[in-house]
Amino acid sequence: MRGGPRHLVVGRLRKPHGLKGEFTVFPLTDDPALVFAPGRALHRMDLGGELLGAVEVERSRAFHREWLLKFRGVESRSELDLWKGQFLAADEQTLPPPREGEVYLHELAGFAVRDAAGTALGLVSALYEMPAGLMLEVQGPKREFLLPFRKEFVRTMDREGRVLVVDVPEGLLDL
Repeated sequence: MRGGPRHLVVGRLRKPHGLKGEFTVFPLTDDPALVFAPGRALHRMDLGGELLGAVEVERSRAFHREWLLKFRGVESRSELDLWKGQFLAADEQTLPPPREGEVYLHELAGFAVRDAAGTALGLVSALYEMPAGLMLEVQGPKREFLLPFRKEFVRTMDREGRVLVVDVPEGLLDL
């Protein structure tokens, strides 16, 4: 395990925009106005999760479904062209904690999964992005199963206790 602060991905760098040194960013956060606020320190990250360098947001504004960000000291469009497809990450300690009943997705691995009666169903071992949404892989007592990470199935999340209380779709555990 790496030491130092944990960095959470908050946006995907898409492409330079215009001639003023701005970059289009697809937000991967619920609160882009806070995360991309001027003065915010962020890091560029590659697909492998490696940090590539720190940047500071000079200015930002919403732009359709994306955001336009200008980074302090970065004026060259040719430099920005090299950033296409990279990500922006923030130090977890600088972000607001999840609200009541919410978790960061990276925290779900290892959560205990129980039904409403308290019966242990297994542990979350992985997450998968599927066309229909996020799926949790749960290692059960006999085998693993996939559970949709949706409100109708995940009833409560206890972040401190690391427990999900779920309603399993009928027949799922019988397959």
